[in-house]
Amino acid sequence: MTDQTTTDEQRLKDLLQNISSYMEQYHNGWVKYVEFDGKVLKVQLGGACNGCDLTQTTLNGWIAGTIKPFFPQIESVEAV
Repeated sequence: MTDQTTTDEQRLKDLLQNISSYMEQYHNGWVKYVEFDGKVLKVQLGGACNGCDLTQTTLNGWIAGTIKPFFPQIESVEAV
């Protein structure tokens, strides 16, 4: 792993942590980084987000919508 990849991965984890902090406070749910292969970001949703009917909206609208301006190489965000 290159230094740039490590830096980008840490920035991605930090951004997800900020999103998760908001989700925990206002929605009783959370998001956690699982894996990033350069195109697909895999995350775990928990708390009130686990099994919620709005999971796809949260993934595609909120999480991807927040992350993609900073990481345009991300093609999709998936829950695992």
